[in-house]
Amino acid sequence: MHVFAVFFAMLGAFRGDVWTDAFSIETIEIPAGIDPQIGGIAALPSGKLAVCFHRGEVLLYDPATGVWTPFAEGLHEPLGMLAESDSSLLVMQRCELTRLRDTDGDGRADAYDTVYDGFGMTGNYHEFAFGPARDRDGNLYVALNTASNGAGIREEIRGEWSDIGVPRDKMDVAKEWGKVRGAAGRMYARAKWRGWVIKLSPDGEQVTPFACGFRSPDGIGFDADGRLLVTDNQGDWLGTSKVHHVREGGFYGHVASLIWREGWTRNPLQMPVAELDALRTPAAAWLPQGELASSPTQPIAVPEGVFGVFAGQTLLGEMNQKTLVRFLPDPVGDVSQGAAIPFLQTQLLGAGNHRMTFTADGSLWIGKTHLSWAGAEGLVRVRLRAKPAELFAVDQVRVTSRGFTLRFTQPVDMQTLKGLKVRAHGYKYFKAYGSPKVDDRDVPVASANLDDAGTTLTVQLGELREGNVYTFSLAGMSSRTAKQLLGDKVYYTLQKKRQ
Repeated sequence: MHVFAVFFAMLGAFRGDVWTDAFSIETIEIPAGIDPQIGGIAALPSGKLAVCFHRGEVLLYDPATGVWTPFAEGLHEPLGMLAESDSSLLVMQRCELTRLRDTDGDGRADAYDTVYDGFGMTGNYHEFAFGPARDRDGNLYVALNTASNGAGIREEIRGEWSDIGVPRDKMDVAKEWGKVRGAAGRMYARAKWRGWVIKLSPDGEQVTPFACGFRSPDGIGFDADGRLLVTDNQGDWLGTSKVHHVREGGFYGHVASLIWREGWTRNPLQMPVAELDALRTPAAAWLPQGELASSPTQPIAVPEGVFGVFAGQTLLGEMNQKTLVRFLPDPVGDVSQGAAIPFLQTQLLGAGNHRMTFTADGSLWIGKTHLSWAGAEGLVRVRLRAKPAELFAVDQVRVTSRGFTLRFTQPVDMQTLKGLKVRAHGYKYFKAYGSPKVDDRDVPVASANLDDAGTTLTVQLGELREGNVYTFSLAGMSSRTAKQLLGDKVYYTLQKKRQ
């Protein structure tokens, strides 16, 4: 373990940091000469890690020896990776999804095969590409960023161009871009499939425009139940960062990408907001900006047998805050919603938590980045320090007709319930950047009762409004064995009540 990691781990434990009591966090040294911003990470069958870096290198790391070896180079801003075998990797570059293969067994890629490059590019700095994620049938999914009006387009454009909105010649950075950028929208998708999730068949031959309405979908992955989750970052049309359960044909709020729907002819920026709102699927979870998350990244399912009571749950990366986030789904009918809870909220973890993978020994590996904006750099390894049976946390949240039930992994000390507080708020849906909390208020707690086992808390509230985030403050709560709660705030996004 790095000497500073040891020091801060000891300091955290001395200060009563419940997270460093439960988990060890180790910093891994990156080879000299490598920009230590990590765009993708994948566990190999051999037990090694494949890691892709900001400047285009792919290196293999052996946790058993601590040795790094080169595998590939020359990639263009890779921001996602999947391992197919020890000798084959899928990497999402800015320009294409690429298969890297070592065909001669010398440990280095000698074949760089294009899997998919059928999306548009304008040369805008904000046109990132994320993924891939793989479903249970082997299909692949990639997510494409919208362009930013912080820069226009270039003369050379790849792929189809949409004429809906400001004419192309006005958007060229060398001509009249400064005069029309406002009319173009804060983020735009004039090149094809920007702001979309694209589905590819396992062989890459069949391409399906899967869903639209995304601004900056840096996180794409599947939970343990096979739901496709996509995180999106606060901005225009996004009051706060959020998590979406993405289904085919859905529109998830950011209007720029609507122009690529089949048969679409209107300029969405000139449509009434109420009409746009009626088209969109609400978020499965809003993540209060600057409070829980500011830039959420990759969703990942915790494997069975790993991290004790957290097995089967979903973790979300987060670049700006020194935390990860747990997402607990609670669908009601066909409406996706649920609770978001801080995870590993500790100074030792640091910010920049971009890409994650688990290895067979139970380690969680986190690659960090900042992309010249916010975050951090490097690679960390997280392992469970405590005995699984000792972990005290909320592991299920369910909405009812009058409130919520919260289930805990250990019996709750009744005396520590006295500090329970609940607040609620909403967000505006409009083209401005972000949104303040709307109607932020205390919510009266009519009753709060534990079941006989002491593990399920039923909370009846004085009001319950759909389209709001309900925040439960559980500070000071402990188990009957005096264990402190891991994650003392619960943020539940209520889109639909149970009857």
